[in-house]
Amino acid sequence: MRPAGRSELDSLYFTYPHFDAPAPDAPRTDPAPVVIVGAGPVGMTAALELARHGQRCVLIDAKDTFNDGSRAICIARASYHILDRVGAIAPFLEKSLPWTMGRSFYRGRQVLEFSMPDSPNDKYRPMYNIEQQYIEQYLWDAIAREPLIETRWQTRLEAIEAGAGGAVLTLADPHGRYDLPARWVLAADGARSTVRQMLGLRLRGRNFEGRYVIADVRMQHDYPTIRRALFDPACRPGGTVLIHRQPDDIWRIDYQLRDGESEAEAISEENVRASVTAVLEDIGHSGPWDLEWWSIYSANTLALDDYRHGPVVFIGDSAHIVPIFGVRGLNNGMADAQNIGWKLALVLSGQAGEGLLDSYTPERRGATLDVFANASKSARFMTPPSFGWSLMRDAALSLALHHPWAGELANPRQMAPYTYDQSPITAPDAGGPGGPKPGAMMSDVALGDGFLSDQMGPWFTLLWIGEAPALTHPLLKVVALPAEGTVARAWGAAPGSAWLIRPDLHVAGRWAKAEPAAILAFLDALLERRA
Repeated sequence: MRPAGRSELDSLYFTYPHFDAPAPDAPRTDPAPVVIVGAGPVGMTAALELARHGQRCVLIDAKDTFNDGSRAICIARASYHILDRVGAIAPFLEKSLPWTMGRSFYRGRQVLEFSMPDSPNDKYRPMYNIEQQYIEQYLWDAIAREPLIETRWQTRLEAIEAGAGGAVLTLADPHGRYDLPARWVLAADGARSTVRQMLGLRLRGRNFEGRYVIADVRMQHDYPTIRRALFDPACRPGGTVLIHRQPDDIWRIDYQLRDGESEAEAISEENVRASVTAVLEDIGHSGPWDLEWWSIYSANTLALDDYRHGPVVFIGDSAHIVPIFGVRGLNNGMADAQNIGWKLALVLSGQAGEGLLDSYTPERRGATLDVFANASKSARFMTPPSFGWSLMRDAALSLALHHPWAGELANPRQMAPYTYDQSPITAPDAGGPGGPKPGAMMSDVALGDGFLSDQMGPWFTLLWIGEAPALTHPLLKVVALPAEGTVARAWGAAPGSAWLIRPDLHVAGRWAKAEPAAILAFLDALLERRA
């Protein structure tokens, strides 16, 4: 929502582009290998992941511009690696605000200061703040440079028929209605997914009671870029307030509604302004400010039972809805997009069997359930679901005023990449040579001329400590690392040990005494390749 007198897209800091519908004489019904429904950050990431592996797709969206409001604003280190891999990272680094720490306050007194893991070996910082408009703009700029991605704005999905050999989408744009055949469909159309509804699928899980208003304001304020959480502050007695700095002097303020407080009244401009004024007074800001945008949300943990239904694969909020606490929503969706993108590209190119796609749901739904476990803890602390939980939360915070250990209960446990150790395409771990374990995301290491992650090939990479054997495989890059070098020391690795790294930088397997033939056999089994 915008203040009175301003339109939905009348932003104080961002100019929304306008995208025309496809021309009336453009070819519209030629079969597509992949159709992506939804041109938000998750859909665009999936399109770029497919394109970087040489696969064509059609990206559709009913809108004629980006999503309104800043929405998702906290992007994790792992997501910056994804942006790096798809060739879109440069403008993100120029615009976003990195941060590594947070502070929590109880009744005006600090009870916790936490720092996220960070070191010179990390190419990117643990977290970056950037408004979603810029996320979409920078991803779109990368898409506009990519001839393998065809984008159709102002194109609405009206029906979908899915079968064993593909799907037919009935689409409508200002020039008419038509059918588009597709071998695969990626549903990236958000929490109210049209694709999900048309296929008769339902999200299952839990709804939390806590409701929050999120408001973006523009002001000049010199507080550093960290996460601030205020518990039971004077401005919202009994409630919780979160504050984040964003680029362009925009500040995100999330504040909890009281029990019985009417949503309709809470989101009126008059009440939003009054609530924001009280929060700003509480943090000592007495200068001028402008109201940019506001919305409302509640914390839910909901997911599909299976993220793939025949030729239709669900990614992002169409597959799962997670609480914002711990900034897991968009980051989880971007990991979905990368995960299915490289696997689908291998299947489409004939370099892997379709069975490779069977690993998508176990990996990404497993990641969602892990998010649920961690985010639910945060949600119960941020928005206690009962009087008993509220009593325990306040008791812990009261203890934290005098005992630092109790303040750790207010730690939001920021997002870490999920470990696919139970995945059907992860090699069993027999103890390993040290370093990252099978299923985990590869830990980066600073080298003299960059980072270890810069050495990865487009598909699989075999990191071999010491003199590497001659291995030939169309999808494998072999990188020999000095036996006494930086990586060997950082990982505690002995000569002859090896790690097989996937296109998404997760470890497919590790071996203390690597046998080339066994590694190649494992890779071919993973891909369902036949001799």
